[in-house]
Amino acid sequence: MTAWKAKRNIMKRYNITAEMYDERYFEEQNRKYQKALENVDVKGLGVLDVGCGSGLFFSYATTQTAVVVGMDVSHGLLLKAKERAEQFGNVFLVQADADHLPFRENFFGAVFAFTMLQNMPKPADTIAELRRVVETNGRVIVTGLKKAFTLSKFMDILEDSKMQLTVFVDENSLNCYVAVLAA
Repeated sequence: MTAWKAKRNIMKRYNITAEMYDERYFEEQNRKYQKALENVDVKGLGVLDVGCGSGLFFSYATTQTAVVVGMDVSHGLLLKAKERAEQFGNVFLVQADADHLPFRENFFGAVFAFTMLQNMPKPADTIAELRRVVETNGRVIVTGLKKAFTLSKFMDILEDSKMQLTVFVDENSLNCYVAVLAA
C-alpha cells in the first residue's frame, strides 16, 4: 500500500469516528498531556499540536502559550477542534499532512505530536519534519503507542532524529511512551 493510500485510510477512519473521539480517548489523552507539560515549559511560546484531533490539548496549552496551531489531516476531527477552539482567542487550525507541514523552518517554540506516529508510514521521517519547524533549542514532544512500538523500536526512531532526548516517560498508567527531544 502506498504511503498516501495508507494516510487516506487513516483520514477516513478518523472522519468516521470524530463524533466519538472524545468519549473514547479523553482520559488517556489527558494523562499524556499532563505528563508532557510536567516536563516542558511552553510559557509564551508558539506551539504546534500535530495530529490535534478534536483539540483536547488546547485547554492545557492555551493558558500558557502565545499561540497554538492545531493541525490534523482529518476534516471531521478539525470540525470538532473548531468547536473547542472557539472558546480561546489564540488557537488556529490547519488541515495538513504531518509529513509535509505548511510552515517555515524554525517557526515554533514547541511541537507536540500525541498518539500520531503509529499512523505514519515512516515515523522517523515524520519526526524529521517536526524537527524542521521547531526553533533551534526548541522542544519536540512525541508519544509512541506501546502496542505499535516496542521500547527498542521507539528508542531507535528517537535516536535517528538527531535530537537530544531530555525526558523519557514509560509509566504503566500510560499506553504510550512520552519523549521530549531538544532540537
